[in-house]
Amino acid sequence: MNLILFGPPAAGKGTQAKRLVETRGYIQLSTGDMLRAARASGSELGQRVSKIMDEGSLVSDEIVIELIDEQLQAHRDAPGFIFDGFPRTVSQAEALDDILEKRGRQVDLVIRLVVDEDALIARVTRRFEEEGRKDDNPATFVNRLEKYNADTAPLIPLYAERGKLKEVDGMADIDTVSASIDAALRAAGGH
Repeated sequence: MNLILFGPPAAGKGTQAKRLVETRGYIQLSTGDMLRAARASGSELGQRVSKIMDEGSLVSDEIVIELIDEQLQAHRDAPGFIFDGFPRTVSQAEALDDILEKRGRQVDLVIRLVVDEDALIARVTRRFEEEGRKDDNPATFVNRLEKYNADTAPLIPLYAERGKLKEVDGMADIDTVSASIDAALRAAGGH
């Protein structure tokens, strides 16, 4: 089962991905985690990633695809993969399709956590004010939210047209969201 989790920052993707890793043995392929791991590895690819990141540049789609390919190969016997933070654009979605197709696989399901953005902004603002969490700066969060919406919006109809998109109420409690995701996985043929 190859699953893409869509949802804006603070929508609960990380919580749900962690649960799927624990309960189903899926491998979570988080773009940020893969880049940090590659950088720390010291491998030839890791050195290229380090150089790009040190220059303050964005890592190319080609390198991200190479990292994903590396992980698909390293965990080829895994029961499933969760793509988190990728794809973010139509060209990235096409590249992911190509890499999976070479392995006789495909994107099986795309779960979009639908959330009330105003409620998310209020939640992040409250955490920032009460806990002083720097990663919850409301202005930065709004920028991240706008970027997510701009980048990801074209992908929603793409996967809907393919019959792969399932929307889940991301504002429900964690257990209800988990149960909805489990139901979507079962409906898509996941165990």
